[in-house]
Amino acid sequence: MVSGELKHRQENGSPTLQPSPPEPALTNHVTHNKIINLSGLPYIPKSIASTLMIIGSPLFAWFYWYACNHHGGSLTAAGSDVGTAISEEGFGNFWRVVYSRLPSATFYTVKIYSIWFLWQACLYAFLPGAIGKGQATPAGHELPYNCNGLRVWILSHITAILLVKYDIIRATVIADNWGALFVVTNLAGFLFTILVYIKAHVWPTHAEDRCFSGSMPYDLFMGIEHNPRIGEMFDFKLFFNGRPGICGWTLINLSFAAKQYETYGFVSNSMILLNILHAVYVLDFFYNEDWYLRTMDIAHDHFGFYLAWGDLVWLPFMYTIQSFYLSVHPVHLPYWAVLLISALGLGGYAIFRSVNHQKNIFRMALKEQRPLKIWGRPVEYIAARFTTTFGIEKESPLLCSGWWGVSRHFNYVGDLMGSLAYCLTCGSTHFLPYFYIWYMAILLVHRTYRDDIRCRQKYGKYWEEYCRRVPYKILPYVF
Repeated sequence: MVSGELKHRQENGSPTLQPSPPEPALTNHVTHNKIINLSGLPYIPKSIASTLMIIGSPLFAWFYWYACNHHGGSLTAAGSDVGTAISEEGFGNFWRVVYSRLPSATFYTVKIYSIWFLWQACLYAFLPGAIGKGQATPAGHELPYNCNGLRVWILSHITAILLVKYDIIRATVIADNWGALFVVTNLAGFLFTILVYIKAHVWPTHAEDRCFSGSMPYDLFMGIEHNPRIGEMFDFKLFFNGRPGICGWTLINLSFAAKQYETYGFVSNSMILLNILHAVYVLDFFYNEDWYLRTMDIAHDHFGFYLAWGDLVWLPFMYTIQSFYLSVHPVHLPYWAVLLISALGLGGYAIFRSVNHQKNIFRMALKEQRPLKIWGRPVEYIAARFTTTFGIEKESPLLCSGWWGVSRHFNYVGDLMGSLAYCLTCGSTHFLPYFYIWYMAILLVHRTYRDDIRCRQKYGKYWEEYCRRVPYKILPYVF
């Protein structure tokens, strides 16, 4: 233990948590932060890795759409189709082969997506909600956020139901235009990537929070600005992820369920179960939106292609791949499978929520300077300190009790259990819907390494002490 840094201030025999002292006035003029936003692939230069991700991610998403839309979910058949075409036309015509298999955007899809995007922007900006406060940025800014996500979700779904009821749109409108929407959202994702890159150079929200890596592809991919905003409250990161992305997730699932009913005359129990499990996750996100402000996406990542394109394309198209698959490939699960998958998904959610709840109550106890016990034992934490871009020293305690003493990211165990449950609703005929569990495993393992790099940069000796006390990243005795 770092001497004197594990603070247990005793009050009636149990620890009273102490907050950081007030932040002094900012006096230095700083143009960017020096903590590099590392997120590369090992042994590959960040410029090359970023370029591969910017080009490869849309191609990967297109291939999955193509396999599901034209080959019934068979990746092998889709790969054979594309491979044969490339073999016949030559690799030099690779992009022509891809382009010939792309869906066409239509004026109608541009119109409906634009209306949806602007509607979500207006709701985010003007619908009242609780004001949450984010973690301090590298420069020490503690920004306010309009956490009105649950109200936006409810109003959006009520609006969609009324539009369908009065025959203004069809329930299958998203499913019917899924390919064209893929093209439109890709164009939007690339457009906003370029816009925020330019904004970071000429009109930054907080210049001192910008991160320049020295590589243009990397800065395009991971982003330069930490919290690009319009005005005081319209935060790009919370809006892009929480509104057109996650708010649309459940509407997309419902549209594919309607498509399955239109095509086959029934909605399978697997489709119903998937809709329920996804809805639990989405509603939890919005109900606990204030918690999301302290996750890696908001608190640490910068805003570039990774979040702009990712939230507009990757999230709605790849996170709903199971409902797309089930709409063209219905699966009837036996009752025992429904029960087991439900237990796996809801059990994973319970772990995920319990882990994050412990950190929330720890922060509240710290803020209120009151005693706290987790699992019946006095809370233990390391009173880590870090220095902001302005040279101000601040305290950021690292919890070592409960789930956070079992591993550094035990909430990821719950995430992976839920991810596997989503995939299992699709049966075992094709590999395509199981992409999600492999993707989440890679993403979360990679995040542990990113988090380790970031925390070593930020906390130094305190993080080394934390890793000594909590040696496992996700699963004890495994990783």
